[in-house]
Amino acid sequence: MSETSDFFERLAVAGQDPRFSKVRGSVRFDIRDGGRLEQWLLDIDHGQMRVIKSGGPATTVIKVSAQVADAMARGEVNGLAAITRGEVIVDGDLALALRIGRLFPRASGRSQPDDPDSGA
Repeated sequence: MSETSDFFERLAVAGQDPRFSKVRGSVRFDIRDGGRLEQWLLDIDHGQMRVIKSGGPATTVIKVSAQVADAMARGEVNGLAAITRGEVIVDGDLALALRIGRLFPRASGRSQPDDPDSGA
C-alpha cells in the first residue's frame, strides 16, 4: 500500500475534523502512476468526512502524480507550492482544494495554523 493510500485510509477512519465544521463539498483525487490511475473521493459535510476509492463526480478534482501525492502524504511537499509549480492541477473550487491541504501533514519544524481558511 502506498503512503497516499495510507493517508486516505487514516482519513476514512477519523471520519471527522472540527476544522472543517463550516465546509461542505467533495474532492476527488486523480493520482497517476505511469499508466495507472487511482481515484479517491472525499466528501465533507460540516466536518463529517467520508472517504472512498471512487471516480465519482466531485465539486473539485485534484490531479497529481503518485510521486508528488506520496511526498504530500509524508509532509515533504506543500500543496500550494505544488499547485504553483504545476505539479498539482485543480479543476473546480480552488478555495476548497486549498482548505483540503490542511489535512496533509507538515514537515517537522513548520508551523500549521488551526484556521482551515488560511490556505494549504
